[in-house]
Amino acid sequence: MIDPLERWREYGEKPDFAGLPTFGGLPYTEDPAELEGVDVAVVGAPTDDLVSDRPGTRFGPRAIRAASGASGPHLEAKIDAFAELRMVDFGDAPVLPADPGRSHQAIEATVGQVLAAGSIPIVLGGDHSIAEPDIRACAAAHGTVGLVHFDTHTDTGTQVFGVEVSHGTPMYRLVEAGAVDPKRYVQIGLRGYWPGSAEFDWQAKRGITSFFAHDVRKLGIEQVIEQTVEIVGEGPVFLSIDIDVLDPGFAPGTGTPEPGGLSSTELLWAVRTVAAGLEVVGADVVEVIPTAVGSADVTALVAERTVREVMTGIALRRSAADG
Repeated sequence: MIDPLERWREYGEKPDFAGLPTFGGLPYTEDPAELEGVDVAVVGAPTDDLVSDRPGTRFGPRAIRAASGASGPHLEAKIDAFAELRMVDFGDAPVLPADPGRSHQAIEATVGQVLAAGSIPIVLGGDHSIAEPDIRACAAAHGTVGLVHFDTHTDTGTQVFGVEVSHGTPMYRLVEAGAVDPKRYVQIGLRGYWPGSAEFDWQAKRGITSFFAHDVRKLGIEQVIEQTVEIVGEGPVFLSIDIDVLDPGFAPGTGTPEPGGLSSTELLWAVRTVAAGLEVVGADVVEVIPTAVGSADVTALVAERTVREVMTGIALRRSAADG
């Protein structure tokens, strides 16, 4: 009879509810020296000091990890990212509550450690303001990046309630700073009642491409993603996914829900296809407000699966490159 403890150590076989709650049971480290040879590192960014509506996304990284289960082959893609890629959970950036400036510095520094090791960071938010330090770090490592951005909102405001740094302003600030190439920037899933004409005029002048939710309905998600991959083209790309791109029926736990969004089926296929078709150098999944525990939280669960689809896409791209 095999000792159960030996099975945990040798085979990694344990119940999802037992053991250290790392993402998908990945090995855990906070030591940058242990990132050598790592393909992907998961990083938590548990901060929500810059939200304009409901708080609670600071609990998102913990909830997404709690919703994750053991690895296995993707039944559609026929590949197991956990077997193909060397991945670790790099823990959380050392954020400071009520000090968003220093929290952003901590996130940028932590993501920078991952990038310095040659690894791809996948960041668990947190509110969408964390995209600014995430993408700044990627641009510092790779140069100006393209951006594929799934969201209800453009997040290209110059300010929200008079505040210039907010979860509604990161993409404006990143484009203006030269971290994101606007001509290689595509937004998918926009709908609702914000922003207004000033923001869209600014975007049009810079060549940003927007696919609204009604475009997805009319064209189909396959054609939207085909056009996205063509527009973004060659070069480093960041993939940013606000969970509110989904219809609230699929993701009720978020700060600014908007009816009429994408289905989870559309999003999961889309992010995998983007990650397989483009040179993704970083990604984040943000704006998850947990409402239950573990996989009983449907929003955290779909966010966790979204991360796995990104990993699967990266694995598919690596496998194709290796022949």
